[in-house]
Amino acid sequence: MFCDYEGADYRTRFWEGADRAYEDAVERVALSRLLPARGRRIAEFGAAFGRLADLYAGYREVLLIDYSRSLLQEAQQRWGGDPRFRFVVADIYHLPLRDGVLDAATMIRVVHHLADVPAALRQVRRALAGGATFVLEFANKRHLKAIARYALGRQAWRPFDLQPVEFAPLNFDFHPRWMLDVVRAAGFEVRARRAVSYLRVGFLKRRLPLRLMVGLDALLQPSGAIALLSPSVFVQLVALPANQAGAELSGDAIFCSPRSGAPLRREGDALVCDADGTRWRVDGNFYDFKTPV
Repeated sequence: MFCDYEGADYRTRFWEGADRAYEDAVERVALSRLLPARGRRIAEFGAAFGRLADLYAGYREVLLIDYSRSLLQEAQQRWGGDPRFRFVVADIYHLPLRDGVLDAATMIRVVHHLADVPAALRQVRRALAGGATFVLEFANKRHLKAIARYALGRQAWRPFDLQPVEFAPLNFDFHPRWMLDVVRAAGFEVRARRAVSYLRVGFLKRRLPLRLMVGLDALLQPSGAIALLSPSVFVQLVALPANQAGAELSGDAIFCSPRSGAPLRREGDALVCDADGTRWRVDGNFYDFKTPV
């Protein structure tokens, strides 16, 4: 029900070996504008190799969470020397986090790989304290290029239909209205919207200076408050007050069994759940909740 990047060369093939400096830069602009600069504990869901981790410098604790061990090991190589970081291998549909332990979270370039978006967002909401900020990015099916392709007969699916379109296996584009309805149903209030990557066109990237493209995109991003017609959309969400219980937990106490949701206790290099009998490996600041030991 989601893509597994285990063993993939995602960092080199998709980012460092591709012409995506523009995408990286404008996503950083959007995230910096929407995410509180400081806080106690933040989680990035789908953090991969830690591309955006430097933007969390104002947080006392940072959880980089991904389903791929290999990508998180790359992130650990980059950020493992910073004691604020913990690296958590986990399934987004069964998060090993106690209720309300986060005061901020991000999910960038992830939700378009999820077959059950409502279930994933409910898990994120559960882990957030009431009033916490969540910055979500999603791929927009109703963007200008898609509208033009459909009008010219070069695209079969209608960009105006509300339902998500799976244009490749486990690759979804979403209508903004559908996504905003889903996040509200999951327990979030929409506070801000940003339209990102309007200039994601090959010939522009080949001809215009990167600095100019990023500056233009930064000027265009606030247009998302009026209309969302860009390929990528960033939304600033706030968790509606519901759960506060876990806000003061610290250390290993923030984790729970992904099988039962029950508390865990430390036993050597494992976290043990007495309620369901599972054991989960811990190696320093690297927590593996993918497969019990």
